[in-house]
Amino acid sequence: MDLRSALLVTGGSACCFRLVNKMLRFLPTPEPARKKVWKWRNISTSLAHSSLTGAWAVLCFYLHPQMAEDLISSHSLLSHSLVAVSIGYFIHDFLDLTFNQSFKLSWEVLLHHSVVISCFSLAVTSRLYLGFAVASLLVEINSVFLHSRQLLLLSGRRNGPETGVTPPRPSITYRMTSLLNLGTFLVFRVCTLAWMTRWLARHSEHLPGYVLTMGTAGLSLITTMNTVLFYRLLRADVLTDTRNASKDH
Repeated sequence: MDLRSALLVTGGSACCFRLVNKMLRFLPTPEPARKKVWKWRNISTSLAHSSLTGAWAVLCFYLHPQMAEDLISSHSLLSHSLVAVSIGYFIHDFLDLTFNQSFKLSWEVLLHHSVVISCFSLAVTSRLYLGFAVASLLVEINSVFLHSRQLLLLSGRRNGPETGVTPPRPSITYRMTSLLNLGTFLVFRVCTLAWMTRWLARHSEHLPGYVLTMGTAGLSLITTMNTVLFYRLLRADVLTDTRNASKDH
């Protein structure tokens, strides 16, 4: 795929995700989420992106397994297109957050998107490091459950039916989503990023200085953000529930 085609795919992707966001206005919104309807649509669009790109990334490695051995130059049209499509989504989400949420609440995500867009753009335009970019998109498998958890919270479906227990216990749907979220977090975020960090360290001598700097800065930032996110998830879904259960007894 040449540069012009890559730009068309990226632009088309940004427009498609914008269209998905707009179309969500015509779908019913749960009553509790109507006060935060913009957030509901934003997270639903993110869920669509995660579902698409997570499965797409697995397919890329399945159909082109040699890419896992050579993350620099080995790639396929499918993987090149995937990274271009993801850039389009991150551009859409960056603009959506910029115009609809205060900087104080969104600066972490905006910083993340800026780093990802920069690194992915380098891969798409140079047609190098596409395997590395596709590997990073395996994280989106966890994001499916992360976004599903957020939607359950927004729709007021965290707790099960009233049983007279105070505080109320989480619903089965929420507990299953939470467990899948934490499990896939360890596999597809922690393990994937550890593997990418190890690969970057082993091949540092063969990478240009600016690529090594971008890769190191990007992985450091995302690892830090993931550490904070994992702590927040543990505190909200494990430590709090354990503390509440001990109070019941």
